[in-house]
Amino acid sequence: MIGRTVLLDHIGGQEAAALIVDGKLDDLLIDDAEAPRPGSIYRAICDRPLKGQGGMMMRLPDGGTGFLRQGKGLRPGQPLLVQVTGYAEDGKAVPLTDRVLFKSRYAIVTPGAPGINISRAIAEDEERDRLTGIGKAVMEGDHGLILRSSCEGASEDNIAEDIAAMADLATAVLADAAGTEPEALTEGDGPHALAWREWTGVSEVITDKDCMVTHGILDQIEALRGPLVPLGEGSMVIESTRALVAIDVNTGGDTSPAAALKVNLAACRAIPRALRLRGWGGQLVIDFAPMSKAHRKQVEQSLRGSFRNDPIETSLVGWTAMGLFEAQRKRERLPLSRVLPKSF
Repeated sequence: MIGRTVLLDHIGGQEAAALIVDGKLDDLLIDDAEAPRPGSIYRAICDRPLKGQGGMMMRLPDGGTGFLRQGKGLRPGQPLLVQVTGYAEDGKAVPLTDRVLFKSRYAIVTPGAPGINISRAIAEDEERDRLTGIGKAVMEGDHGLILRSSCEGASEDNIAEDIAAMADLATAVLADAAGTEPEALTEGDGPHALAWREWTGVSEVITDKDCMVTHGILDQIEALRGPLVPLGEGSMVIESTRALVAIDVNTGGDTSPAAALKVNLAACRAIPRALRLRGWGGQLVIDFAPMSKAHRKQVEQSLRGSFRNDPIETSLVGWTAMGLFEAQRKRERLPLSRVLPKSF
């Protein structure tokens, strides 16, 4: 299976999507019927401010609770349009933002932020001018528009259709912002829709029933239950605790400086994928194999390059006094252990 292939299937009765790159599982999305999907939009009701944090607790439909980080100027009882930004940790409120976006494969409509912007990943002036012209021809009203990198080379009709659909949805949702009770206005995309929206450069999409079984992907998913990640002649162990995700990188039998650098660079390439597939975020602590301080810059540059190509926002903090490397990763997904059935 050479190239980028997407498998759309179900695991344990839940919708699932897998991205396979040259036969290797590269990304995995599994739905959870019990958790609000990121991207869902609610009319929420302000409940109570959190003094000292500047945030506001919000009442959501069906007795749910959300947390809005910026609560300045809001008062209890006030209705507000909010959007789910990620999954809640056990026992915590759903993270919310009041900067509501309407996102599709090609377009992002931004209420309250007018103007047409083109993804910086599109470099050619001629293509940027073409896309700007499409946006101006279709976009009406006070909404803003961002045209995503996937627009490059796409047909005018497909882009225009996406823009119009998102603009109409934004108008309909904003018209329903007033009310005295919490209400779900739109639901975030599930794995199949997210795969279509976010995974680009795909050469084949397979939707046959049990396609993950027939293509041997369930075995790769099963391996994610364990903490060990092989790295050629070395390995790393990745484990999640309530406080942080710990990553320990080890050489094999060769403990020379060259071997340590080699396995550390291999770990840099593997860490984003290992986190992505397991759905882990929060504070990250990496214990690289012992190496000289002269090699730290090279390792850090490699790690930054790897995370630059990862779809989930990760902030690299740097080295601690004890030689560990710290980072902070956005919690955009549920941990795989929470959504993966015990057997399949």
